Amino acid sequence: MALAPTRDRTTRRPPSPAPSRGFLSSTLGKKTVMAVSGLIMLGYLVAHVAGNLKVFFGPEEFNAYGHWLRVMGAPVLHHEWALWAVRVVLVVAVVAHAVCAYQLSRRDLRARPTPYVHRRGRASYATRTMRWGGIVLALFIVWHILDLTTGTVHSGGFEEGKPYQNVVDTFSTWYGNVIYLVAMLAVGLHVRHGFWSAAQTLGVGNARRDRLLKILANGLALLLTAGFVSVPVAVMTGVVN
Repeated sequence: MALAPTRDRTTRRPPSPAPSRGFLSSTLGKKTVMAVSGLIMLGYLVAHVAGNLKVFFGPEEFNAYGHWLRVMGAPVLHHEWALWAVRVVLVVAVVAHAVCAYQLSRRDLRARPTPYVHRRGRASYATRTMRWGGIVLALFIVWHILDLTTGTVHSGGFEEGKPYQNVVDTFSTWYGNVIYLVAMLAVGLHVRHGFWSAAQTLGVGNARRDRLLKILANGLALLLTAGFVSVPVAVMTGVVN
């Protein structure tokens, strides 16, 4: 008499699901961080260029603006507390923006290890511009701080509390103008593409708003670039001296 085959009583467990990434670790999360941090930096740029344009009203008003930056929030806040709060927010935004940009770039390269047979002209150009522009701006920020904030690499006799004269000194040198002009062109390109990308990431863009968003991106980039560039040009031409 044949014996019935015995069944394997060992229960098979279903494969454990792959650990899900948190939102900030996902591609969308990193793009969102880049969008929000980019908008924070854009707000700073708008305020910064407005302050820079005060140089056209003479040394007294520009120096008074520089003094106000150190005492804003007084008497509620201590001397330079508000200024340092702004600096901390900006540093966090810049670092978060740069780290997420690097991580997304590495993730994109891993996902596409071989280059496209047919290059995507506009997309590739925009991507390369953003990457190199980001590096240029990072180097510029370091130089700008060492030049007009700490005076470490300042060309003339750096004077604390006299930003007007310090600005004139910087833009009286050929290399100061070259560094600044190249960086401001990078700012314009970065804002133009970055504003558009941020709108798409945050869900603001759609088929109806695309035209308006492109106009806003181009307009912001043009106004910011023209505003920043006007200061060294004014010094070079003797309008500001």
